Amino acid sequence: MKEINTIILPLSIRELLTYATSASKIDQEYDLYLQLENRLLYGYKENEKFIGCIGFELTATNNCEIKHIAVSPLERGRGIGKWMIDNICEKYSLQLILAETDLDAVSFYRKLGFTILSLGEKYPGVERFRCEYRKTE
Repeated sequence: MKEINTIILPLSIRELLTYATSASKIDQEYDLYLQLENRLLYGYKENEKFIGCIGFELTATNNCEIKHIAVSPLERGRGIGKWMIDNICEKYSLQLILAETDLDAVSFYRKLGFTILSLGEKYPGVERFRCEYRKTE
């Protein structure tokens, strides 16, 4: 994985981020990755093209919150999302990983062993979920 911190966001990462947030918020979110020392964005490349990305915020010693995770639709189901999470777990010695998501992605986190808690209808007509993973030795 490669850290993404260039002034201009690579087009393939921009495209991936549209799967994780609305297109209108991408520039604002990327600015936060550039400005905040504890907020990091990584891309996963195959054949010279980014096909996955993960953005997260280190929130405390050995904790993080996933802000964005996306895999190209043609590459899903190959374990790339799990691999990216495992990679940041190892690199940053994470003990607790949090994420907030919608109904479309909750099964991804459940499959990886995250505990899922409904936050209810956080926005009109949109149920949100808190996903939590604690590493056990």
